Amino acid sequence: TPSIMTYASVVSRDSVRIALTIAALNGLDVLGCDIQNAYISAPCKEKIFTIAGREFGSDAGKTMIIVRALYGLKSSGASFRSMLAECIWNLGYRPTLADPDVWLKAATKKDGSKYYEMVLTYVDDVISFSENPMRVIDGIKAIFKLKGDKAEVPDMYLGGSIAQAITDSGTKCWTLSSEKYVK
Repeated sequence: TPSIMTYASVVSRDSVRIALTIAALNGLDVLGCDIQNAYISAPCKEKIFTIAGREFGSDAGKTMIIVRALYGLKSSGASFRSMLAECIWNLGYRPTLADPDVWLKAATKKDGSKYYEMVLTYVDDVISFSENPMRVIDGIKAIFKLKGDKAEVPDMYLGGSIAQAITDSGTKCWTLSSEKYVK
């Protein structure tokens, strides 16, 4: 299997910073969610056989086909990423050329102004940037089970702390800190 097909790509830290800046400048809401049991929710992309052990009882010794992308299989990350990408694609988002884990969709705010909704993915962690970010989370939830069955304003991403802040001039912005990561 070519190496390009054996891993799940992940959004870059710079893309996250840019998306948070765009969200602040355009007054977009931000929600994040974590997909539960990510890999095993995806079908295995290749035929993998194993011999069942004693733990399979009367089926011990039988040849079995692995049909789910189990943790530890070389291609599991790519299998899950492919399934998540198909889900996001079917919701009308398209990956950017600069970062395939940044997804965009043209949208119109309630006030009539045009903007792009964004979805960022880091394996099983998803962040939605939109006037209504729950809409895409609900679409993902239709295919995948979310940890805790919830989406919330993220406070951690890519190992760093995220927080919304208000500057002295009253401007809303997002801050990123690696303080917890380096401890």
